[in-house]
Amino acid sequence: MKIAGSSALVCGGASGLGAATARRLHGLGARVVIADLNRERGEALAGELGEGALFARTDVSDEVSVREAVQSAVGRHGGLRILVNCAGVAIAEKILGQGGPSCLEPFAGVIRVNLIGSFNTLRLAAWAMAQGEPNEEGERGVVVNTASVAAFEGQIGQAAYAASKGGIVGLTLPAARELARYGIRVVAIAPGIFDTPMLAGLPEAARASLGRQVPFPSRLGRPEEYSRLVEQIIENPMLNGEVIRLDGALRMAPR
Repeated sequence: MKIAGSSALVCGGASGLGAATARRLHGLGARVVIADLNRERGEALAGELGEGALFARTDVSDEVSVREAVQSAVGRHGGLRILVNCAGVAIAEKILGQGGPSCLEPFAGVIRVNLIGSFNTLRLAAWAMAQGEPNEEGERGVVVNTASVAAFEGQIGQAAYAASKGGIVGLTLPAARELARYGIRVVAIAPGIFDTPMLAGLPEAARASLGRQVPFPSRLGRPEEYSRLVEQIIENPMLNGEVIRLDGALRMAPR
């Protein structure tokens, strides 16, 4: 899939991995819709990128909101070709606390945003892609979802986050198989420890300590490294139905 001239929807595109992806795709000539709840950051990024970038305030767990974002992308030159799902939340909560079992709603909230939100955008974007004309390879679109190494080695206190990301891993192959008939590829990236807003509140010493856990390179991942993999996935038609770890050989310990 050629990036230049394509319309791309980046969910969670106002910060972190999503912002880096929006910048890269725009720099490569895509027309990018930045879908995010944070209007201030989203509009600022769209203004920074300039022509070809548009912000759409979007709640990925809400059908109407995502339909509007998809239509914003479809209405641009060439129709929607690329979806990158980076929207996500995380909590740190044990299943059993000193006062009893954990509350159900925080767990459900993480599943709602990370897993249901990813499926919501996938299904609506895939429908829009399926209406488009195929390119010379027969492709109509590419979907990149964001899983996590926590899907495989979730730590204590990560039950909700690991379950949500494990769902994205499980979604990848059946979605790729079903959408193959329409020329739509589905791939997931499972990042390790990346320097994103989720870690922004930690002291620098704690961030450095986390980075040293990575075998090589022994540092936090950079959002632009995630965006480079997105670029390769979009451009390589044989990448399909796969979950790609991007973690510097990290394997998470229990805590």
